Amino acid sequence: MAPKDHFSTQASLYKKFRPTYPDALYQHLRSLVPTPELAWDCGTGNGQVAVELTKFCPHVHATDISEKQLAQAPASDRITYHLLPAEHTTFPDNSFDLITVGQAAHWFDLEKFYQEVNRVAKPNGVLALWGYGVLSISPEVDILFHHFYSQTVGPYWDFERSYVDKGYTTLPFPFREEPAFTGAITTHWSLPDFEGYLNSWSSVQTFIKKHGENPVNGLMERVKEVWPENDTKEVRFPVFSRIGRKNK
Repeated sequence: MAPKDHFSTQASLYKKFRPTYPDALYQHLRSLVPTPELAWDCGTGNGQVAVELTKFCPHVHATDISEKQLAQAPASDRITYHLLPAEHTTFPDNSFDLITVGQAAHWFDLEKFYQEVNRVAKPNGVLALWGYGVLSISPEVDILFHHFYSQTVGPYWDFERSYVDKGYTTLPFPFREEPAFTGAITTHWSLPDFEGYLNSWSSVQTFIKKHGENPVNGLMERVKEVWPENDTKEVRFPVFSRIGRKNK
């Protein structure tokens, strides 16, 4: 099965509008792997997580299947980017102390990916998968948003999205589990930020390809009735994770 790439088309939107993970997440990882020598950020996209990992790891290898996404990533002498699938890499056996996947594991062929993790992770190495769920803003916006999410573009999500909706609780995970990180991403958005985020969705892009029109436009007309144009609003995303260690 070919790897799924849903984000090359809107790579610049993805970088600009996708939320960033809280510092507490990285502190949690550091508590589990205090002195990592080498990390692999898999499904790195625009390198957001890889950059954060360099704050406590001397070097990070970052992989993705999207050349356009990698083109958005910042250059760093502490990050080596690779155009590689998660399931088949060129890394040596027993290389990594820490392997991370932010909001991407549900797209992988998990059986093959986990085989690769077991090959390239050091004994007792840590694998951390995480993501974020459906946002909340205000009761007036949320009711419109949830209808759009589940009804308007609901049929255009791939089935893997169900793993996100269930907070990865149904994701197969054959590792010795460590305490998960749970928390939230909190940020402040204007109307254009909200619109840009929606346009970065794979389901929206699939809808556009099928119907030749953007469903976000109709939603935004309704949202503007309850969200004054010049206002910023607090936006909150729940963060979930599965974290485990490779068996020795």
